[in-house]
Amino acid sequence: MSHDSVIRIKPYYYIHVLDNNTNVTRVEVGPKTFTRLDHEVVVFGPEPMIMIPPRNYAVISNPVARDAAGHPIVDGKGQVKIKHGDEEIRGVKEGDREPFVLYPGEKLFGKVTPLQVVAPNTALRLKAIRDIEGSEKEKEPARKAGDEWLFEGPGTYIPKIEVQVLEVIRAQIIKPNQALKLKARRQTTDRTGKVRGAGEEWIYRETGAYLPGVDEEVVEIVNAHVLTEKKALHLKATRTFTDVFGKSRKAGEEWLVTMADAETHICDVYEQVVQAEVKLTTISNRQYCVVVDPYINGKHMLGHKELRKGEASFFLKPGESLENGIQNVLVLGEEEAVLVKAKESFVDDKKQARKAGDRWMLYGPMDFVQPVEVEIVEKRKAIPLDENEGVYVRDVTSGRVRSVIGHSYMLKPTEELWSKELPTLVEDLLAKDKTEERSERDKTRVVTYRAPHNSAVQIYNFKQKKARVVFGPELIMLEPDEQFTVVSLSGGQPKRPDVIKTLCLLLGPDFMTDIVIVETADHARLSLKLSYNWYFDIPKEETGGAAKLFQVPDFVGDACKAIASRVRGAVAAVTFDVFHKNSATVIRDAVFGKEKSADPNAIFRYPSNNLVITNIDVQSVEPVDQRTRDSLQKSVQLAIEITTKSQEAGAKHDSATKEQEALGRLERQKISDEAQAERVKKELIQLQADSAAVEAAGQATAEARARAEAAKIEGEAAVIQAKLAADAAHIKATAELETLKRSQEAEIEHLQALAELEIAKAKDLALIESKKFKEIVTAIGADTIKSMAEAGPQMQAKLLAGLGLQSFLITDGNSPINLFNTANGLLGGTQ
Repeated sequence: MSHDSVIRIKPYYYIHVLDNNTNVTRVEVGPKTFTRLDHEVVVFGPEPMIMIPPRNYAVISNPVARDAAGHPIVDGKGQVKIKHGDEEIRGVKEGDREPFVLYPGEKLFGKVTPLQVVAPNTALRLKAIRDIEGSEKEKEPARKAGDEWLFEGPGTYIPKIEVQVLEVIRAQIIKPNQALKLKARRQTTDRTGKVRGAGEEWIYRETGAYLPGVDEEVVEIVNAHVLTEKKALHLKATRTFTDVFGKSRKAGEEWLVTMADAETHICDVYEQVVQAEVKLTTISNRQYCVVVDPYINGKHMLGHKELRKGEASFFLKPGESLENGIQNVLVLGEEEAVLVKAKESFVDDKKQARKAGDRWMLYGPMDFVQPVEVEIVEKRKAIPLDENEGVYVRDVTSGRVRSVIGHSYMLKPTEELWSKELPTLVEDLLAKDKTEERSERDKTRVVTYRAPHNSAVQIYNFKQKKARVVFGPELIMLEPDEQFTVVSLSGGQPKRPDVIKTLCLLLGPDFMTDIVIVETADHARLSLKLSYNWYFDIPKEETGGAAKLFQVPDFVGDACKAIASRVRGAVAAVTFDVFHKNSATVIRDAVFGKEKSADPNAIFRYPSNNLVITNIDVQSVEPVDQRTRDSLQKSVQLAIEITTKSQEAGAKHDSATKEQEALGRLERQKISDEAQAERVKKELIQLQADSAAVEAAGQATAEARARAEAAKIEGEAAVIQAKLAADAAHIKATAELETLKRSQEAEIEHLQALAELEIAKAKDLALIESKKFKEIVTAIGADTIKSMAEAGPQMQAKLLAGLGLQSFLITDGNSPINLFNTANGLLGGTQ
């Protein structure tokens, strides 16, 4: 606001002047000089006009109302009318580009803004905020408030007050093997001319830039699945539709897309990827597979199976699966076979009808591929058996069990290996007799037992209810219905029952030891340790002799009891003193008995099992009562002590006698040794005297010889030294002479070489100078040289001619002048 009375308004400037009398504000535009009256006030300015450059616009708030000619409308009092709350865009028309003023009430909204340039592949999303009337001239349709549309580039967007720019939409670039998934916001027509309902989704597959419509929403960019010969795509339809290959798909249907259909596949909106990578199933010519629920002639056959042999490659279709995966062809060797069973009725490759449940075997050598109607029960091999090996085989149809021994055997279709169970005690006894490392017994193998030498083993057949006895050494092989008879014998001292468990009964001869408690007639209780020698006597002519061996289950316990009974009876009839003196006789008579000749019998036989006792050894007799044991021990100790003292006295007497005899022999030996020593000493002194005389004579002789030899050696050494000195002087003189000669020769050669070098250098320089002079003469030329030679005398002649002198002579008067030579010189100089 200016308070000056005179205001100079520049060109393109303006002011607002308020008339206080009428309260009307008017506009004064320069260039001019404005004189302010007293009732006028400059309320705004001077301010520059609004200038809008090309391709710019400005937004004016509260614009003035204008008539058809574009002039502001003024009311009756001279005040311009304005549109309160409205806006107006200026600068977009040709007439709006001139500078303009802002009338009172008008305001510039923001700044002058460049027009928005819409680049290619972009668009502006516009929205009508008020109704727009159509214009045929501008080819714009009528629009209602709230309508939306796109202004697509390239182009310059001319803004309007009725239109609001919501956003800038950029085109989506669809690369090869990509597509655009779109969704309709409301019912619309897409760029292909197809009507889309609200919420509908579709795929746009064309490569390039795609600008979504105003009612289209980009959901995502869909990448194509690349298919190869070894990879397929597993899809599922989410609703009924027709796919890109023209096939009708029902909701829930699943299918594969392979390289045979397309190299790449972009999933439709109604296609769901179940598995992005279905790998190719490849089977070689040595493999096969069984496909469960296969597709046959385009139909999904649920519950069926299909056998596929190699070489083959295929994709498993939806719903198909492999039973047990890819299997190798079963190769059967010459000694191998496979047992199979039919799961359903069918006709095999040999045109033979098979019923469900049939079992048969296929023998090698062959390649076996399992049909779907057949299951493999087991693979069998021929069982190699030595002469002493066998197996138990059971016929599954009849149940009969037999043993196969001594040759290789292949089980028949109706046969199987049978496991023979043995009692735990028998298993343990068999395991103890094995020499190799203990391992689990193969129950299908024939049970074998090596009966040791001179032993007997009883085997009972429960089916025939008979027993047989095998004498060792022998290898026993049990039949399926046979079992070993376990022999339980007494053991320990004194004997206790069931201590020893064994499969074989040793026939002896052997011994057994037992402890028996007896009581004498005077009630002295004694503990006897007795050892019995025994053996089994089996007569060859007796047919039932082998069976008698096992009639007594515990022959050790029975024999020891019987013998102990006889011993107790015999000892009870005698006193302790009698028994102590004649214990062996009493016991032998009690066990073996006496004949009429009063001699004891040789043996004691048990007729029930042919056991024969041949001898009884009394190993110890000890009282059971402690007092009796102490008294017996004391008497024994006293007898031992008496005997010990008697032996000690005799030993001392013998020792004293031997000691005196040794002392006498020692004294005699001592005297004899002293006499011998004296004789040896005398001989030693004589030898020492002789040795001293010899030593003195030898020393004098050796010294004389040594001096003579030394003098001789010194003379010879002096002669040799003189010769060597003369030789050395001669060698030195010869070497010096040779050195001087060689030095002089070397110096002469050096000087000759230098002279030759100087001569060569002079020749080279002369050649160079002559060549240089020749080249200079050649380069200058003969005429030029002639001219140069004549130039000096000619110039002198001309100078003399110019001076008018015929000749002249200059001298200092001290030197004599030969006029004849001078004349000749002058004549020579002029020539």
